[in-house]
Amino acid sequence: MSLAIFPSGHLANLAAMLAMSRRWKTPPAAVPILAATTLLAACSPSAPSEAADAAPLGPQLVLPVDCVLGETCEIQNYVDRDPGPGAKDYTCATRTYQDHKGVDIRIPDMAAQRAGVDVLAAAPGRVTRLRDGVADVSVRNTGVAAVDGVECGNGIVIDHGDGWESQYCHLAQGSLIVAQDAEVRAGQPIARIGLSGQTEYPHLHFSLRKDGQVVDPFAPEGGEACEARGALWAASVSAAMAYKSGAVLNTGFSSGAVSMESIEDGGLPPASAHAPALVAYVRAIGLEAGDIQHLTVTGPGGDLLAETTIDPLDGPKAQYMLYAGRRTPADGWAPGTYMAAYWVERGGRRALERRFEINLQD
Repeated sequence: MSLAIFPSGHLANLAAMLAMSRRWKTPPAAVPILAATTLLAACSPSAPSEAADAAPLGPQLVLPVDCVLGETCEIQNYVDRDPGPGAKDYTCATRTYQDHKGVDIRIPDMAAQRAGVDVLAAAPGRVTRLRDGVADVSVRNTGVAAVDGVECGNGIVIDHGDGWESQYCHLAQGSLIVAQDAEVRAGQPIARIGLSGQTEYPHLHFSLRKDGQVVDPFAPEGGEACEARGALWAASVSAAMAYKSGAVLNTGFSSGAVSMESIEDGGLPPASAHAPALVAYVRAIGLEAGDIQHLTVTGPGGDLLAETTIDPLDGPKAQYMLYAGRRTPADGWAPGTYMAAYWVERGGRRALERRFEINLQD
């Protein structure tokens, strides 16, 4: 795909909603969430020099989003390292999709996007190409054909010297704050995360290239997946960039029906002591085949109020929504703290868990 400037609820529905919780699934791995960008050749960086162990292979990169991984953002997809029709990330797991050429850093929802999340220059360099003017609209609404030729959406390319360059896609329309040929420093704000181009959710697609060839910043020395060496992340962010085999993106309590769309919009009605219902919800990303999900809700005295368990997943899931709840008693919920617990069983152990709570008062 070549570019001109870039290188190629309601209460009545509550009972039915809760019953459907066991059946809600995102598209299978073969039909991933759309998150494309301008794509180049397959990953084939040059062989490392004999001095590779003594000196960095390329620029040392800072996190290119002003967020905290594990708190206000998560990595949704990694670079696809499988040269064939399959898809593997740099650990040989499935946190990627076919021919994905970058790292997707995702923020929780559109409420966060509307508040504004800065995109940062990953390393010092010079702005060589940029584009603005692409609307922030999900391709679920417009269709993929509407972004033909502008898949990256609003974007920026920065030259870091010696053949290295980074690209930043899906930026918010009108948010670019650097100019052509501007010199930038590592960590400098250059734009904000948007919903432009070929994407369904707000995130930054970050790509790194050397002499026009895509490089995986987690495994820049190339080779087969599972042989990661020499990650380019700076020491200040290397611990935060540690690989996760799944993550919790959203949690909360609502007063009524929950849907994937309402979680994504970030506008769910809050729970209260006298609202129609109390519903706990979770959205997780990067789940694996066979994962078993559990969600429980307990009251101030520890009594179990609601629970949901999902059958083992039939395949990897880019995202999955789960909820558990019940109608509010006639006299309302007793004052106190209500606790939700979510966990994922994988291979006989807990691979992922999260607890969250709400304090309800009259």
